Amino acid sequence: MKLINLVLLAIKALQRNKLRAFLTMLGIIIGVASVITIGAIGNGSTISIHRSLSGLGSNLITILPNSNVPGGARLQGADVETLTFKDITAIKQHAVYVAYVSPSSQAKGQVINGSLNWPTTINGVNSDFLTIRNLSVQDGISFSERDIRTYAKVCLLGKTVVKNVFPKGVNPIGKVIRFNKIPFQVIGVLAPKGQNTFGQDEDDVILSPYTTVQKRIVSSIYFGSIYASAKSEDLSDQASKELTRIMRASHRLRDNADDDFVIRTQEELIKTLSSITNLLTYLLTGIAAISLLIGGIGIMNIMYVSVVERTKEIGLRMSIGARGIDILSQFLAEAVIISVAGGLIGIILGEGLGYMIFHLLKWPPVVNTTSILVSFSFCTVIGVFFGYYPALKASRLDPIEALRYE
Repeated sequence: MKLINLVLLAIKALQRNKLRAFLTMLGIIIGVASVITIGAIGNGSTISIHRSLSGLGSNLITILPNSNVPGGARLQGADVETLTFKDITAIKQHAVYVAYVSPSSQAKGQVINGSLNWPTTINGVNSDFLTIRNLSVQDGISFSERDIRTYAKVCLLGKTVVKNVFPKGVNPIGKVIRFNKIPFQVIGVLAPKGQNTFGQDEDDVILSPYTTVQKRIVSSIYFGSIYASAKSEDLSDQASKELTRIMRASHRLRDNADDDFVIRTQEELIKTLSSITNLLTYLLTGIAAISLLIGGIGIMNIMYVSVVERTKEIGLRMSIGARGIDILSQFLAEAVIISVAGGLIGIILGEGLGYMIFHLLKWPPVVNTTSILVSFSFCTVIGVFFGYYPALKASRLDPIEALRYE
């Protein structure tokens, strides 16, 4: 029997019970749509994480105090005092793979402008910090090296702070605000960045010279962290190893002594978050794939019912010359058509759901071609595997007994 005739015959047979055929496809449709949607969400979230963290600075390296140094009580990371300006000087003098470096001294408090106030964080940094963190000044100017040397009480405001402490339409440039009763003159407003991957508002911040924050607010010579930027993303690992050597030398640590600092690269954070996302994606995809097997079982069940219902038809066809292979091919074609048609509908549905979710979450739409091909191939295999046994049973019917079947 020609393939085209076989397909047309199978389609006509399925059209007799359209609702039953559709319900049989449903398990395949749901399974394929789930696999494609979950795979797309996993890929989209990974790209979103990478883009969001790259927005913090694609070559960003963070040096933090180590709170697990033996020999004393374990402290909060922010309370450990190990990072000083000597470390900044050593990095600038000896680092080959580092392009920029900035100290950071943070303090939380209330920013006040007249009757308006807002809880926020002031971050004492140098001018390199803007480059390291991909920040830019939208209005006004940034502070200078002279401001750092003279402990100038000047600051840059994030958009969230401006929105909450200045009435709408008021230009904050040149105005004086207070942070924990200390006056600061606003010399610039940062360009908005929005929320990062962790839901933190990056515009809810005040930047000021680190010397000013150290002397007038935190009253400490120690930094809470040091930010650095590798010369390129490919050099992040070399820069991290280089910074480790420089910091150990700066802190005069012996060869067998533990580091009293921790170095974190952006690439490490991206890999960690991506591995967690991939693990969840594989787990959910595996769960979704179970519905494909359930759909295959449904196909087998319906094909067995179809064989019983059409026993007399099978006997009649055999009596006029149809061979067992012809009967087997017809029923197998019906099973494959059900499975493949369900797979195609599932692919369309899965892509539609994927793009809808991406639109709602504002993620980059990524529908993996591999997951589509694998799902479609799996559907075909399911149709052949689960449709073969009912088709084989139909092909082995005795024509005489089949004609007598009521």
